[in-house]
Amino acid sequence: MKKIMIVDDEETLRTVVKKILERGGYDIIEAVDGMDCLEKLKEVKPDLILLDVMMPEMNGWEVCKKIKENPDTKDIIVAMLTVKSEDEHKVKSLDEALADWHIAKPVRRQKLLQTVNWLFERRIVREDE
Repeated sequence: MKKIMIVDDEETLRTVVKKILERGGYDIIEAVDGMDCLEKLKEVKPDLILLDVMMPEMNGWEVCKKIKENPDTKDIIVAMLTVKSEDEHKVKSLDEALADWHIAKPVRRQKLLQTVNWLFERRIVREDE
């Protein structure tokens, strides 16, 4: 069973996304913020991380960059899951933070499952590799 880590400081959002993904057959790990995510990555390696941008202390873009620059975690698929959906935010997610994808909130059940399934089916290759 594929493992997905949901990183968001909003408990309600984590709960909703967790229920959707569990019904889709995924094993879920929750992290309450960026620091919690980075700590949990020392113990568990999810197949995918859904990462909010706007969080206290360390924003999601900073967390993503740390994940992607770490040789132990760089191959984990990271999708930003955020209300920041302007083109400039997508560019920042993909180019600066090195995320693999950018998903805009609010998300609908079917669209989230389709996107997660698609991310697992495709092999992401960055030009800088």
